[in-house]
Amino acid sequence: MPHVYSFEKLAVWIESRKFVTWIYKITAGFPAEEKYGLMSQLRRASVSIVSNLAEGSARKTPKDQSHFYQMAYSSVIEVLNHLIISNDLNFIAGEPLAEGRGLIESLTSKIAALRNAALSKL
Repeated sequence: MPHVYSFEKLAVWIESRKFVTWIYKITAGFPAEEKYGLMSQLRRASVSIVSNLAEGSARKTPKDQSHFYQMAYSSVIEVLNHLIISNDLNFIAGEPLAEGRGLIESLTSKIAALRNAALSKL
């Protein structure tokens, strides 16, 4: 059995992976001309969430960890912004936006708690 790294055990990392899949499914219906626009931005920002959580977990100091957790949080907010714009442009309907907001609320809460836990060790 392969070694399991600490980030793979984080509930918020697991949830963020599912969020990436959700974003990819939602953006699959975007217009072709958005391939390098909002579709790309949404996908990259969602992958950035899980990447920063993973990298933060590998940092040795709580200060470094909290920095990467803050970047993950910021990427979640970036995704929300892009979803709102996608809704404004009628690339997604109100229901996917509402679903995305619910997923985002859960992620921001968990990432903030992770960041605060790291900061409490300073």
